[in-house]
Amino acid sequence: MQPLVFQRDDAELRKALMQAASDYLVVNNDHRFADTWMIAKALALLLVCAGFYGLSLAQPTLWGYVGSYFGFIFSAMFITVNVVHDASHNAFFKRRWANRWLNCMVSIPLGLDPDCWRVRHVIFHHGHNNVEGYDLDIEPNGVLRQTPFQRWKPFMRVQRYYWPVVAAMTFPYYIWWFDWLDRAGYTPVTRRMSQHGVRGWSVFVSGKGTHLALALLIPLWVLPPTISAFDIVWVYLGSQMLSSLLFVMLIIGTHWAKATFYQVPKSCVLPHGRYRHVFATTLDWQTTPRWLGYWLGGANLHLTHHLFPHWSHRHYPALSQIISEVAPRFGIENPCIGTLEMLRLQQRFLGAMGTNNGADVEG
Repeated sequence: MQPLVFQRDDAELRKALMQAASDYLVVNNDHRFADTWMIAKALALLLVCAGFYGLSLAQPTLWGYVGSYFGFIFSAMFITVNVVHDASHNAFFKRRWANRWLNCMVSIPLGLDPDCWRVRHVIFHHGHNNVEGYDLDIEPNGVLRQTPFQRWKPFMRVQRYYWPVVAAMTFPYYIWWFDWLDRAGYTPVTRRMSQHGVRGWSVFVSGKGTHLALALLIPLWVLPPTISAFDIVWVYLGSQMLSSLLFVMLIIGTHWAKATFYQVPKSCVLPHGRYRHVFATTLDWQTTPRWLGYWLGGANLHLTHHLFPHWSHRHYPALSQIISEVAPRFGIENPCIGTLEMLRLQQRFLGAMGTNNGADVEG
């Protein structure tokens, strides 16, 4: 894979955004990392997660176990979007090692390997979002056509209806398949990992083993015979799939809504700058009610996140306002749409890809 090069035609745009963001920090006597309230939120989510887990182990009936275990996995997903996401970008703590160790600990309940996630998300997705062959989040999977450059199959005419099933399988596939391929050296992710060899494998297997014990083995050992091993497994998979659906809808679905994709020219030089690329492929959307965005880790302000990936999500509302003021000065429209509009655009895009028609693409 040859390095992808962006033009330098947006230097003034970048300068204006960075200056406005810097002024914002100075005026508020602040920094870009997590503050006391963010740490308190992380601790609160961890306590909720631990509480639901403990409650699940005390249930005498299947449906009591279902409800409490779903709470455990869903709170683990909220830890991922609020803590793991920021820490992967070194935006939670000021020191990289602290972010790395935080991720190793808090990613265990959900089961994703933090190093694999960091490389896939931070290096490949952020570095090349919506670029065919470079953004691993839109790799061809044979069942869902995500770009106009991917092979079309007749059954994809109805992909707008079955895509939630594919999205729901993302977490189980990543946890029990892709993470292992990444660690074993079968994907481009391997060479970009922070740890290799025996040490890398030791950390990886320790994390997976702890998740396996926490999520499945301990419930199998503790719960009464009225809750069978089959029940424990399907509750685990079902909760993982539902949380995966929500996660994919919020993260990847935002790029689907924008529906602009690129093929890399032979020169490996894209015809625009990195910042203009973000505006072309990403958008912000508002939750209803607005406070919900806080607990989604600012995932709805996804354009803001891509422009300021190394900032704590506590700053996203202010940064989004800065972007809305700066972008028009450079001829860039930056509408912030509502939740229903974002979902409608997702469906329109999936429908267009399913009929073998192109969306808004360049290359």
